[in-house]
This record gives sequence, structure tokens and C-alpha cells, in this order.
Amino acid sequence: MNALIKSATIVDSKSDFHNETVDILIEKGRISKISKSIPNPKNYREIKRDNLHVSQGWFDSSVSFGEPGYEEREIIENGLKTAANSGFTSVALNANSNPVIDSYADITFVLSKANDNAVKLYPVGALTQTSKGEDLAELFDMTKAGAVAFYDYQKPISNPNLMKIALQYASNFDGLVCSFPQESRISGLGVANEHINSTKLGLKGNPALAEELQVARDLFLLEYTEGKLHIPTISTAKSVELVRAAKAKKLNVTCSVAIHNLVFTDDVLHDFDTNYKVLPPLRTKNDCEALIEGLKDGTIDMVTTDHNPIDIEDKKIEFDYAKNGTIGLESAFGALQTLFTTKKTISLLTQGKLRFGVSETTINEGELADLALFNPDTTYEFSKSDITSRSKNSMFLGTSLKGETYGIMANNKIVLK
Repeated sequence: MNALIKSATIVDSKSDFHNETVDILIEKGRISKISKSIPNPKNYREIKRDNLHVSQGWFDSSVSFGEPGYEEREIIENGLKTAANSGFTSVALNANSNPVIDSYADITFVLSKANDNAVKLYPVGALTQTSKGEDLAELFDMTKAGAVAFYDYQKPISNPNLMKIALQYASNFDGLVCSFPQESRISGLGVANEHINSTKLGLKGNPALAEELQVARDLFLLEYTEGKLHIPTISTAKSVELVRAAKAKKLNVTCSVAIHNLVFTDDVLHDFDTNYKVLPPLRTKNDCEALIEGLKDGTIDMVTTDHNPIDIEDKKIEFDYAKNGTIGLESAFGALQTLFTTKKTISLLTQGKLRFGVSETTINEGELADLALFNPDTTYEFSKSDITSRSKNSMFLGTSLKGETYGIMANNKIVLK
């Protein structure tokens, strides 16, 4: 890949050129020169865009693509194209396919589907066999195949002894165990946050307590085992407090929050639009504010789109029976920019890398080109024409967003809209 990026503002606090508007020369996939003005005698492809900004490529710790088994929702090839168009150069793929990704061969398969792509795919293996929560999956074998973490996607581990053993076993090879924060015997058949709106709308409630009990349990187990834990998609103010206290104890814990849980509250449910049906459910304004504060003070380590394509047959039905999930890659940058500065947004989209074994890069001469290209200042209403995903189940449809993505340059490839 040879290219010359013209008049781009660099957003990278680790770069020698942070906040400067420069030309960037890339040769054979590596940044060879950064300067105010660079000629192009070799006639490389020139990349020019309105108000062009570049940062290191973004990372998402929780995406679902469906393949194998749910190709009607999404396939890996198009999912990675969606990620690229949205500014992401690396994604962690959940194990919620059919069959569930729970073996060496399964990890090898999904990696082969992503081979030679601009976006690097990092597989997350199932924590238990077929994600049934009964017996541990082949964790070490999956690690050798390339798994970066272990997670039964949105399925809580109800047996505390199994979670204890998982944390102990995985610590032998520095494995990252993920535990979905929900006590299912408390959440029951709840489909919405248990609060005023669920009562008004006649929807079964899923209380904040269900999340907080599981978070507290897992943090006790983590302290006992001295393992390595990641809690994906927390959604309540109390969960933030619990994680903050655990970090004060120096426990080896990280957590994430889904971007939609920062933006929307359960007030949007009055039309029973199933695009708003997600797990964990949308909570209250107080929860949103606590989550945002948790990101600002570092209690919450990263954001995720929790991108989960669901086909129309499973969304265009009664709210109680619709599947949980929203897509989020395409709207991630624009949504975050409605809440945070551009600098903070870029930080949130990149700071989860090391936890999942993803190499960090900087925008300096001699470094590999791993870049997101974007314009942070445009505002627009998000619509279906902005969606690359096969499934269109986005709760951001009709929402005003700030900032558009142009694509990426990574893995010696260029993907631009």
C-alpha cells in the first residue's frame, strides 16, 4: 500500500505531530514521512477529504457477525467491511454463532474467514461448552489457536464455582475471562429496565439489582482467585461504584459500556420499537450520567458498540418476543461525539486494545500505518443509507449524530467509502 494523505489533522497524543495539519506519506504499509507539504513524484494515490482528521485505528471489544450459522444476519466479510467504513481497524468477535465458537477448529475457521483483510479480527472463544454454562470449553487450546478472551455472549454464568474455576484455570496462561453481568434468577423474563416506564408500559422488568448482584459476586470471586476479569457492558450506577471500589483494591478487572447505554434511556420505549430492546436494557438518566462519569474518571475502561445484527423476522414482532440487540458500528463515532470531545472520543475508541492483546500504534515516521480517517465536525441525521450491515436493526435511526467516518488504512490496505 502506497499513498499520500493530504492536509490531515493528526489526533494522537502519542504522536510528535499531535494536533498538527500535515501530509502523511505511506509506503509499503508504513509511514515513511510526515511533513507540512510532501510532493508526490511517484504518483501515489492521493487521499483528500473535507476537514480530514486521522487517528490510530479504533478497536471494538464486542461485535457479533452471525457467521457461521446466522448468515442471514451478517457474514464476516461484510461485517469487517462495515467495521472498516466505521473507522475500526480491529474487532473482537463474539462466540454467539451456530455452532458456538468453543474449540481450536472454530477459532481457526473464523480467522480464516478474516484472512488478508484490512480489519484485524480477534476471536473471543466461548467460556463454556456451547455456551451452556455447565462445563468449561477448551480454553487453552483456543488460546493457542488465537482466541484473545473467553465469553458466553450475554449468557450469565449462574454457577459461582464454575466461574471460580475459570478464573483460576485461565490465570495459568494469562487468559482473560469475561462474565456477563446478570443474575438470571433475578432478571427472570424481564425485557425492560424495572422502573416507572416498565410499569407504565406493562413490560416485564429486569432490575438493576440483577446486574449488581452478579458484578458483586464476580468481584468477590476475582479477589479470591487473583484472576483476570473483564465485565462487558455494565449499565447501572451501582455497577460503576462496585468496579471503582474493586480497582481501588488493585484487582485485575476491566469493564466496558455499550455506547447506546450512554445515549438512550428507557424513556424511548413508549412506542415499543424493538430496535430499543437490548441486553442489558436501557436504564435511567441517573445511570447514564454515572456511566459517563465512570468513563471520564477511568473506572470504565472502554466503550463498545456491542454490535449485534438481528434479522427483520426476529425484530418486527411483539416487544416481548423480539430478540435483543442493536447494530452500532456505523453510528459509534457520531454518537460518542455528541457526549465527548473529539480527543476523548478517540481515546475511548482505542484504549481497550491492550486488554485484548491488540497492538497499539502511533502516528509517527517509521510506524505501521493503522489509521482511522474521519471528519469530526459534520452533523447529520443517521438513516438506513448510512448502514453497511446486512441487518438494519439500529436504535440510532433518526438520531442526530456529530462526525462522519471516511474509512481506514491498515494491514497494508486502504478501505474508503
